[in-house]
Amino acid sequence: MRDSSAEPAIETIFSAEDIHARLQVLAAAIAAKTPQNLLVVPILKGSFVFAADLIRALHAAGLAPEVDFLTLSSYRKSRVSSGQVSILRDLDLDVRDRHVILIDDVLDSGRTLAFAKDLISARGAETIETCVLLDKQAPRAVSIEPDYCAFECPDVFVVGYGMDVAHRYRELPFVGRIVD
Repeated sequence: MRDSSAEPAIETIFSAEDIHARLQVLAAAIAAKTPQNLLVVPILKGSFVFAADLIRALHAAGLAPEVDFLTLSSYRKSRVSSGQVSILRDLDLDVRDRHVILIDDVLDSGRTLAFAKDLISARGAETIETCVLLDKQAPRAVSIEPDYCAFECPDVFVVGYGMDVAHRYRELPFVGRIVD
């Protein structure tokens, strides 16, 4: 019997080294398109670590994007999406006539990314691309596929590298799953 006060075990799914290597590939692919008037929009909170590392990789690949943040939520403190996407913090910058790359941590149901894409489109972005750390191999509630993806992920709840459960485990340098 496990001590209930002990921290649960976390199984690594994608190591810090694997993530770093994929970021270089993603940044090179994005830079190869030489996007003009680039605005990178991380969808917070889960994507903040991925977005920060990707933005630095984009800089190393020769790009100088502007960055703004959009905070959306469909999970709150649960491990299951509520099905409703809420704007908790909106953009400050105008997206009109911009090339926008939305960055998200996990593409699973697709609701959050589709909501963000529709929102940015309605505001007049010239082009919108999506970049996700994880494309979860789970049924989608909406039809959407990422333009850029670091990893395909099994259909398990993941933590680490900015992703959490009830605001815990964001600090882990890898992506893992809690072993129950």
